Amino acid sequence: MKYDNIVKITCILALAALVVWPVHAKITEPVVDIEGSSTVLGFVPVEKDDRDLSGTIPEGVWYGPLDLSELTYEEAKKSIVLYVTSLQDKKITLCANNGQKSILCAKDLGLCWEDEDTLYEALTLGSGGNIVNRFKELKDLEKDRKVYDLKVSFKNSMIASQVHKQAEKYNVAPTESEMTHEDGEFIITEGKTGYSVDENASVRAIEEAFENWSGDPLSVDLVISVKEPKGTKEELSKVKDLLGTFQTSLGSSNSDRSKNVRNGTNLINGTILYPGEEFSTYEKVSPFTEENGYYLAGSYLNGSVVETFGGGICQVSTTLYNAVLMAELEVTERHNHSMVVNYVDISGDAAISGTTKDFKFRNNTKAPIYIESDSSDSRKVVFNIYGQETRPANRTIELHSIETGRLAPEERIVEDPTLPTGYRAVRGGHVGYSGEYWRIIKVDGVETEREKINVSNYQSTPTTIVVGTGPADLAILAPPPEEPLPID
Repeated sequence: MKYDNIVKITCILALAALVVWPVHAKITEPVVDIEGSSTVLGFVPVEKDDRDLSGTIPEGVWYGPLDLSELTYEEAKKSIVLYVTSLQDKKITLCANNGQKSILCAKDLGLCWEDEDTLYEALTLGSGGNIVNRFKELKDLEKDRKVYDLKVSFKNSMIASQVHKQAEKYNVAPTESEMTHEDGEFIITEGKTGYSVDENASVRAIEEAFENWSGDPLSVDLVISVKEPKGTKEELSKVKDLLGTFQTSLGSSNSDRSKNVRNGTNLINGTILYPGEEFSTYEKVSPFTEENGYYLAGSYLNGSVVETFGGGICQVSTTLYNAVLMAELEVTERHNHSMVVNYVDISGDAAISGTTKDFKFRNNTKAPIYIESDSSDSRKVVFNIYGQETRPANRTIELHSIETGRLAPEERIVEDPTLPTGYRAVRGGHVGYSGEYWRIIKVDGVETEREKINVSNYQSTPTTIVVGTGPADLAILAPPPEEPLPID
């Protein structure tokens, strides 16, 4: 018995000595890529050995559901390729929100096979390592099969592309809550929840689901982010009280300027501002284009009066500014005009000029506020600010303007021989001012507090006096004196 064992061991050692071990080198490794309904063999540069692929795979070796026993390397590879090709039409279900789902095929996600290292390991099972390990591997195969996991791959770029397509279908923006003020009552329309596919997280979830994929139909949940709308009905129901109101007169404004002012107030009307949020007048009423409802009208530009689209919009921001002061909200940006305006007292204005001058304020209360423009009187600009009143009922607010300086415009006389002697017209010219704006707090009619809100300086511009020096018979041709343009 002992002699027989010695003979067996000697034979095994002799066979092991005949094994030729591979020498490694860099070459290109074939990659089986399953695309569409055909099998494509591509090549990618990888670290690979210049190895001996002769011989057959030992009895009892399986690759997933495939029995590779006694197959050559190429025969086993062909068997695997055919099997992976058969998986390309397997159904992959991507599940989204509210039971929505999309059914794809494995080929849509870039099904491919790139695991030739495992195949080579199967071929060389029992022929590598020391003599004891080789003997053990072969003896183990006699008792039970060796099953290698079937490893297929999916292209990250194709998974990401499919997820992006699904996101376009399933992304739903939240519908914000709305309010209207009708006949003294606030009507609240609650918003709707929005959904957004987290594309990166969804790609990772799909890749993880495929790590141990056996080829069976697969269902994967996309990662969905829920976006709740701003404001609940309970929160918006706090808006009941008039916090501040202010009005200015359109006075002598021409038709186009009045249209600009009304267009601006309509763009702001109905705005809901939640606690801590900042409001930008410029962002709300721009762009100043014909397409956005504006007309050409007079406005200030570098100390001169010119016609621009949206001329008059500063009366909108000015009226809103004063309503905000009455509501005691936090003003975060305000600028005065270069020259005084005629629809509000000195220092009570708020200019808008592109992105360099804006009127901004923040809701510093603990409840939402609602901005309403009242257009019931076509000759007035009115803003009302509603919210939750927390100030005492016997406390009142007054806004007060103080002129602190004045600078008369210089006069410039221009003689015009094309106009008759005796003709005289005054053109342009603005007095320069400096002023302060104050908020006065009264309790039961008695002043208890006085707060300086701003200090403003307005430049003067020269007055041009045109004097005619021509013959008297030119009088019938003389133009009438210019009427001042209504401006911002």
